[in-house]
Amino acid sequence: MRTPPRILIVDDNPTNVKVLQTRLVAEGYEVVTAGDGEEGLATARQQIPDLILLDVMMPKLDGFEVCRRLRADTEFPFTPIIMVTAMADSKDVVAGLEAGGDEYLTKPVDHAALAARVRSMLRIKRLHDTVEALAAEVKEWNASLERRVAEQIAELERVGRLRRFFSPQLAELIVSGGAEDPLKSHRREITVVYLDLRGFTAFAEVAEPEEVMGVLREYHQATGKLVLEYEGTLEHFTGDGMTVLFNDPLPVPNPAERAVRMALAIRERIGRMSDDWKKRGYELSLGIGIAQGYAT
Repeated sequence: MRTPPRILIVDDNPTNVKVLQTRLVAEGYEVVTAGDGEEGLATARQQIPDLILLDVMMPKLDGFEVCRRLRADTEFPFTPIIMVTAMADSKDVVAGLEAGGDEYLTKPVDHAALAARVRSMLRIKRLHDTVEALAAEVKEWNASLERRVAEQIAELERVGRLRRFFSPQLAELIVSGGAEDPLKSHRREITVVYLDLRGFTAFAEVAEPEEVMGVLREYHQATGKLVLEYEGTLEHFTGDGMTVLFNDPLPVPNPAERAVRMALAIRERIGRMSDDWKKRGYELSLGIGIAQGYAT
């Protein structure tokens, strides 16, 4: 609502308009006027007043019809309407309220009653506008929350996909923008661990596909957990062959020590699995190679 509030007076009697305008201006309100119902509709839509004083008996369009049309206009904001009428019959008052009026005054208009009803209706307007503003703010908060939740879900999905190929630490850094482009050329001292299953090629040539996939599944699950535990990066894997990097693309302390500790843990884990494989007739064992040096 404006400061001061804007009040529209719609009346075909210039004398009535002058009296009401003088009284309201003296109360500190901004006043605009219209001389009949059609002009009142046009002025209301153009000026968007905070309150309307609407005479009932007018040519062209009477006050009831003006009120009905304003209330039916979904684009027109909520505006209290005080019906001003010389008809004091209760049926006329009810007709005005049913047409959409919020209050009424009878002619001749009493100055004290006019001031009191205007203040009352403007309080309602102010409260309505406050509620609408709060509702809009809540709607924006909800929309913002929905966007943030959607962004977080998308980020979790990206991290989940990246974790299939990178350590959790590196995946989170990439998603948050805290890591440089892993594909950007650089030179660094790294430790590389090579893993494969000895006898796998011969085994794959004679075993059933289900048996081959079962062995690979067990092998990948066991080694994958240990690669993540020691913060290595799975750089490449094809079948039984794996290449694990330490100190690239994410720098880690003591990369050589981590590589050796991981290799020993994998050897122990796959060793136990190898005993089970032999019971099933699979002649498979683990091969490990470790190299250290600068790489570009």
